[in-house]
Amino acid sequence: MFGLDLYRRFPVLAIRDFRILLADRLLAPGAVAFSTVGVSFAVLDLTGSTADLAYVLAAQIAPSLVFTLISGVFADRVPPQRVIIAANVLIAASEGALGLLVLTGKAVLWHMIVLEMLTGVGLAVFWPASQALLPRIVPDGLLQDANALSRLFMNIATMGGAAVAGLVVAAVGPGWAMTVCGVGLFGTVPLLLAIRAGGAQGVPGTGMLRELRDGWSEFVSHTWLWAIVAQFAVVLMAWYGGFQVLGPAVAKAHLGGPAAWGLITAAEAAGLIVGGLASLLFTPRRPMLFVVCIGGLMAISPLSLAMRWPLVAICGAAVVLGVMMEIMMVQWSVALARNIPQGKLARVSAYDALGSVVAMPLGALVAGPLADRVGLSATQYGAAGLMVLAAAFTLLSRDVRTMRSPETAGLTTPVPAVK
Repeated sequence: MFGLDLYRRFPVLAIRDFRILLADRLLAPGAVAFSTVGVSFAVLDLTGSTADLAYVLAAQIAPSLVFTLISGVFADRVPPQRVIIAANVLIAASEGALGLLVLTGKAVLWHMIVLEMLTGVGLAVFWPASQALLPRIVPDGLLQDANALSRLFMNIATMGGAAVAGLVVAAVGPGWAMTVCGVGLFGTVPLLLAIRAGGAQGVPGTGMLRELRDGWSEFVSHTWLWAIVAQFAVVLMAWYGGFQVLGPAVAKAHLGGPAAWGLITAAEAAGLIVGGLASLLFTPRRPMLFVVCIGGLMAISPLSLAMRWPLVAICGAAVVLGVMMEIMMVQWSVALARNIPQGKLARVSAYDALGSVVAMPLGALVAGPLADRVGLSATQYGAAGLMVLAAAFTLLSRDVRTMRSPETAGLTTPVPAVK
């Protein structure tokens, strides 16, 4: 009876492939959360340098400059779950290898840089394929619920994984955390192989460069799309340097170490979970305006660390920001799925991902050495200011300010048969 009520409230759960995808999106993000906490403290334990941590995290992001676009082409040609399998296996192998090196005391800085670069290749390959997979297994009328539920499961896994990872790193060291990441990601392979979705979407006989040009033409034809991607290039550059790179150093020096950083990460994930639930009920009237404003509010992350807020206040801010960010991400994913042709969605998502992360390595490379020179707080204040300015400039676009959610009053979505 409960299952039937659930299917009536969320018809998307009646789709077999979507239920399998939800299982994958519990396991994979939970595993990756162990790496997110483990890698930072492995570097800090080894060298104690924020500059070295910046080099390692920049190495993780740098491959996206090449491999994101390649993944976008392949994910439009073949079932995207196959691309995700390749990405997960690569990440599992690199994180598992680094975990073993740390556990045996043989890890040195260049090992970390090379292996995190391989992880970065996997992450770059994963994103466009992940964006393309959901619209292939879920009809358009169910995309809002599907995106909200999918991201809800991911955030539950991230919250739990981050909280446990912080305790694991504090108790037995970062090597075990990265080893858990590797094992967990290998475990996703059978789930992804069970998904039946997809078929090639590319046009036979066209080359990769032609397909990339077609994807670019689609990308630049939407002002709201490229303007917001440009904004988030700046936002994520500043956030990555000011929060992701320098945050563990602040936690280690002022907040109690890896357990505190795991708690902050888990608090943000808790907010993301609440935001996922809210996304099932709430749709902003002007979704792109909402997206831009939340990009500006992300400045709270480095600002709370720069001002040395108490841990409980930082976690509270992380929860609130997580709620807003999750609603933002659901709206963004739905906007892409509804406004971009399915056969070009992976390529457009690749340009989205590339544009958003293109400056993140620069943020990492600047933040670490700059913090060593002028201090953590000054660097984080600068990052927060850049994020607010980027949002203000993006709001100059009329398309961004006026784009509205599609009118759905009076429309109904048929409930698919349980498969």
